[in-house]
Amino acid sequence: MSEMEVGQIEVQVPTPVQVWRGLLNWVVFIVEIVVQVLRGTPSLISYVVGLSSRHRSLLASSSSSSPAFKPLPVVELPLQDSSFIVHNGGCDGVDDDDRKLEKLTVVLDLDETLICAYETSSLPAIIRTQAIEAGLNWFELECLSSEKDFEGKRKVNYVTVFERPGLLEFLKQLHEFANIVLFTAGLEGYASPLVDKIDVEKRFSLRLYRPSTVSTEYREHVKDLLCLSKDLRRIVIVDNNPFSFLLQPLNGIPCIPFSAGQPYDNQLLEVILPLLKHLSLQKDVRPMLYERFHMPEWFQMHGIPAGLTTG
Repeated sequence: MSEMEVGQIEVQVPTPVQVWRGLLNWVVFIVEIVVQVLRGTPSLISYVVGLSSRHRSLLASSSSSSPAFKPLPVVELPLQDSSFIVHNGGCDGVDDDDRKLEKLTVVLDLDETLICAYETSSLPAIIRTQAIEAGLNWFELECLSSEKDFEGKRKVNYVTVFERPGLLEFLKQLHEFANIVLFTAGLEGYASPLVDKIDVEKRFSLRLYRPSTVSTEYREHVKDLLCLSKDLRRIVIVDNNPFSFLLQPLNGIPCIPFSAGQPYDNQLLEVILPLLKHLSLQKDVRPMLYERFHMPEWFQMHGIPAGLTTG
């Protein structure tokens, strides 16, 4: 480039007005971003609350489209809390009214909560072999189907059942401080003989089957706890399908589903039982369960309005 051409180039130096105008444009741009973020806060908080909670992380069930939950870490339950240590029939830190509390009522789901069952003819041999070799208790069962053959007789289904590890000890210890109710969405022809096998000691005070469930606008086979008691302060339901207790979300304990592929599962004795023992000392279980699971918010995230729930 020649010296003449260089001399003809004008160097543009921004004026103070242009500098301030540029800064103002940046400020406006940043303010607009902040406004957009604030407008999106409710849905963002709902999403974060749903995913960050220690007790509401979802897992996909292998045999159901309904979401389930990760287990509660055992360390979160104060097994040596001095305010709940029993001495000579009393509880330190618990007043006389608390000592007179009625037994806790614990409602237990059956399939994928206490046991897992498979139609024998469709159960892969390798899954059965691995589960048995790993030490899972199992048995085979003949169940009457609701379907009928060409002669009008009810068909017989052959089912292989695996017990969740620790099941019998869980029921034994639970029976010491709680009334146990079985509430399954399964049909009685299938569930009744199965429960006879796992409840030889008759620890279930009541058995409820599919006809006892109700239908809602959002889900079918919902377990309405009001059919058991109008007073929901001392009643808890344990179910791998949270939608089963959508009518009383503050009374529910969601558990991860059990399958034959989990022979070393420890949920019943090391996670659920300690929590139930802790709840048995509460006048009202709902505040503690809300603090742990925040189920009403979880249901709202899944399109179920708060007005539907009565817990």
